[in-house]
Amino acid sequence: MPLSISIIIPAYNEGARLGKTLDTVFRYLNEHAPDSEVIIVDDGSQDDTPKIAEQGIASAGRTAGRLIRNEPNRGKGHAVRTGLLAARSPIALFSDADLSTPITETPKVVAPIYSGNYDLVFGSRALDRSLIGKHQSWRREQSGRVFNLAVWLATGLPFSDTQCGFKAFRMDVCRPIIEGAVIDRFGFDVELLYIAHKARLRLLECPVRWDDDERSTLSFRHGLHAFGEVRAIRRQAQRGIYDKAITAAREFTMQTEERLPIPFSSADLFESNAPPELAGFNPKG
Repeated sequence: MPLSISIIIPAYNEGARLGKTLDTVFRYLNEHAPDSEVIIVDDGSQDDTPKIAEQGIASAGRTAGRLIRNEPNRGKGHAVRTGLLAARSPIALFSDADLSTPITETPKVVAPIYSGNYDLVFGSRALDRSLIGKHQSWRREQSGRVFNLAVWLATGLPFSDTQCGFKAFRMDVCRPIIEGAVIDRFGFDVELLYIAHKARLRLLECPVRWDDDERSTLSFRHGLHAFGEVRAIRRQAQRGIYDKAITAAREFTMQTEERLPIPFSSADLFESNAPPELAGFNPKG
């Protein structure tokens, strides 16, 4: 079975940089995993994002491309969930449109899932800061640290960086948690990890390369909104909003306690600079 990945790219007013991003992603997949797909989710953009996406898909090569349009704008979380639930491959990875984490880091987050060792693997900027090429401003880095502290206090999640836009999901296991999430904007990462953690899925935080993009659309107002959403996660958990999703995911894992590696052809392996214990695609473990 050929190696297959669904890459989800949420896009809101990304016309200026989406073309280059799609060219980079399609070239990478055509070389290493051509039976994969790229799903661009346009979140009610007011610029030429849909046109740029269609142009990129038209020149995609062997790798499939799809554009999903959300109207009106619903938020990054809603766009990511829309793309994940539309994925056709056994593993789906969402990546920010600016490729702050280079697409060449893909093996780090998909290899542990393909090998059958993890269900959800997410990139981290905090575990190995030597991998950061271009840092954020001092103020934004400090805000990030405060936010991660707030996440820990509100949810108990034992992770250093929940916000890096580079997360991979084993879809047969993770579909219930994606369907059960409700936050549409910047707190959605925390919510997905929280539900998965409560469902006792096998989560791995993995250090990845990362470069700040000065054109980032995140603002102070967005940051305040994210803090409010983190508080909402705790309230919604107390009200039982996530109980159905947690139960469904747990039941699936109990039925398949020994999750088998996802089949693939060894001829389709691509090189990883992840540690050997994470990058081993050997189906026999």
